[in-house]
Amino acid sequence: MKDKIVMPLWTFGLFIVVMNTTMFNVSIPSIIKDIGVSTSFGSWIVSSYSIGYALSTLIYSRLSDVLTIRRLLSIGLIIFGVSSIFGIFATNFQTLLIVRIAQSAGAGAMPGLGLVIANRYIPYEKRGRAISMISAGSAMAFGLGPIFGGLISEYIGWNDLFTVSCIVLVLLPILFRLIPKEELKPFQFDMTGACQTVVNAVTLLTAVTQRSTAWLAIGLLSIAAHFWYIKHKKGSFINRELFTKPTYRKLLIVGFCILVLNLGNLFLMPLALANLFGKTPLAIGLTIAPGAVLSALLMLFVGRWIDQFGSVRFLILGHAILALVLIAFWADLGHSPTVLLFGYLFFSPALSVTLASLNYETSRILPSKLIGSGMGLMQLIQFFGGAFSVAVSGLLLEFQKKNPLVSSYENVYGVLIVVCIFSLITLLLYIKPVRQSGSLKNKLAEKERAQ
Repeated sequence: MKDKIVMPLWTFGLFIVVMNTTMFNVSIPSIIKDIGVSTSFGSWIVSSYSIGYALSTLIYSRLSDVLTIRRLLSIGLIIFGVSSIFGIFATNFQTLLIVRIAQSAGAGAMPGLGLVIANRYIPYEKRGRAISMISAGSAMAFGLGPIFGGLISEYIGWNDLFTVSCIVLVLLPILFRLIPKEELKPFQFDMTGACQTVVNAVTLLTAVTQRSTAWLAIGLLSIAAHFWYIKHKKGSFINRELFTKPTYRKLLIVGFCILVLNLGNLFLMPLALANLFGKTPLAIGLTIAPGAVLSALLMLFVGRWIDQFGSVRFLILGHAILALVLIAFWADLGHSPTVLLFGYLFFSPALSVTLASLNYETSRILPSKLIGSGMGLMQLIQFFGGAFSVAVSGLLLEFQKKNPLVSSYENVYGVLIVVCIFSLITLLLYIKPVRQSGSLKNKLAEKERAQ
């Protein structure tokens, strides 16, 4: 595979898909006002896309074990592009929600299959650079997405945000020609397990957004039933062998927490800028953009550093910077929009470095036979964390209607600080046995050389 051509093109496709999230994040205040829904319902415009994105990412990753990447990519991008065309004409909440869910069903092809391609066709010594390039595409989307979202929402209308997403239909035939041909394998897809995964995610998010103990009970029962199914089903949709690896389980927790921080912050920042400082969608985009663009530029070098020095130290550094920025937001959010501008200059690069390092570390500890299912599940957990974060953040703001706005936002940032600290503790618990294992391997190698 000509990775010097394929990976930049793939990164551009991922850029469009991720920007489909960030454009809507900035435009949430305008959409909520135009369609006349509450903040908690409006958060579903983002969270429904995030959870569908996560589920489809896992499905495409899992299917790559039995179907060709070219076929899966074609299905995904056609679904994403066609649903984007319908989104241009959406005029109410119900239609908009359906279109966003349909978009998410196709969007997962880009992140899920991108990591599979990187691990399947790119040599290990260059893999960090490939994964970082994918992360750079996401980071650039976080930078330019708010600008495009602000410009389009302010001067044209939020419906035309969907027009940008239609670009993937042009990209599809080019990638289709460049991706290596693969042989079909015996098709054994666990549809029951896939449906159970969808039920788990939807019921839990419904429980959160609707504040329903009944839905929570249904969600917990569905998860218990799914775990029983995974334990007894051979070749289940979520590979049960993954859960036997303590190191992988810890990384899943870290992945969940990191996306809680990312989507939670990107949900709060536009609301704070609009409601505390009266910023327009364009001004919001221009406030967020510098940090994200800086992040994308930094990722051009981070991949080489990860290949050279490993990913663990960057995971720790990223967590430390994220915690400091969140503390700054919690302590001084209402002072000036400049606090958010400069804070995001550090937050976005730290987040991108952390995610790239996490994906690299995950691919490093998994055997080749588990790469597809393992990376897919990691993506699912990450984006479920993002969807959960947006839903919970919306609810926490609803609960604090009687409080001053600045206090409400700062309280939610306080919750994000706790999540960041928990993630860092989990990471430290992961590092200790990994280092001990590495030290033991080195001692055995030295003993063998001595003999």
